Amino acid sequence: MKTVSEKITFDSSLTLESGQVLSGFELMTETYGELNSDKTNAVLVCHAFSGNHHAAGIKDGDKKPGWWDEIIGDNKTIDTTKFYVVSLNNIGGCHGSSGPVSISSELGKPYGASFPEVSVSDWVKTQKMLADHLGINCWEMVAGGSLGGMQALQWAISYPEKVKKAAIIAASSKISAQNIALNEVAREIIRKDQNFHNGEYLAQGKLPTKGLKAARMLGHITYLSESNMRKRFGRKLQDPKNKVDAGINYEVENYLQYKGEQFAKSFDANSYILMTKAMDSFDPAKDFDNDLVRCLQGIQAKLLIASFDSDWLFPKEYGLDIQMSAIKAGIDSSYVELNGDYGHDSFLFYSDQYASALKNFLNSNG
Repeated sequence: MKTVSEKITFDSSLTLESGQVLSGFELMTETYGELNSDKTNAVLVCHAFSGNHHAAGIKDGDKKPGWWDEIIGDNKTIDTTKFYVVSLNNIGGCHGSSGPVSISSELGKPYGASFPEVSVSDWVKTQKMLADHLGINCWEMVAGGSLGGMQALQWAISYPEKVKKAAIIAASSKISAQNIALNEVAREIIRKDQNFHNGEYLAQGKLPTKGLKAARMLGHITYLSESNMRKRFGRKLQDPKNKVDAGINYEVENYLQYKGEQFAKSFDANSYILMTKAMDSFDPAKDFDNDLVRCLQGIQAKLLIASFDSDWLFPKEYGLDIQMSAIKAGIDSSYVELNGDYGHDSFLFYSDQYASALKNFLNSNG
């Protein structure tokens, strides 16, 4: 599989949904496969909350494959022998695109807490600029899970003539008060870290790793299902030889401690806050008098809306709400509830049922 990583600089100013302006910005991108001569085989994959541009394959020096490696690749579900797949790190992130850890030309130091709030619409706007840069007039498919699925939906709404198919997976047209509450608890955990310094920790030479670790541990619980945790861990005691901390008793504790620790080493606390706030604020129907049917009426793309039966964070009711609104709006759409062994995280993992649904949708006539 041909893979190209590239950081692309955009010199034009970007007015964000908040009204704030970035004088320019950078997008870290990764592409897989080859763009055909008429540039009609392009697929955009949008990452979820903690994802980035590295969606497939294993890069030199990395141990882990890309976040959607089970789905993207030569002869896989999104087949890179046929399609040219584009992935990017969204602005506000911390893996190469402009975000809180980037150096501000105006400040001469990292943006830190001064990086402006971003929204799903902002991300889609920058992705449209990326498509123009690549000479891609219309995506064969835009796809993503969770926060990535929200971007796929926003693409179909914002640029109806630029998307043939949108795969909205384990996503919602707006999240619940409970989910907003969970995100706020995670943010407060980060803010309470003694090294947070009101978001200016980089200037202080500090990192709020304890708060970021605990926030991720909380979040990770919501991504899994109770049945998965029961099957995987139950109440099994942790082997003393493999404990990450002496005070741990159970395997599930050890797992969460390890996951939180690894995440805190690779993610930025200000990016965590920005990304969760973008998720909280997503509600495209707000511009249509809170009428989702009206909001969807301009869509020209075919929609695939998929939910997983074990997902309690974004349950099937979210997907069904989009599907019913799409039907009322006269949109060509289909809904599927899939079996998932991993709760909300099921969208990341291959299963025959999941792969068939997505592959058939991608290969259908647009």
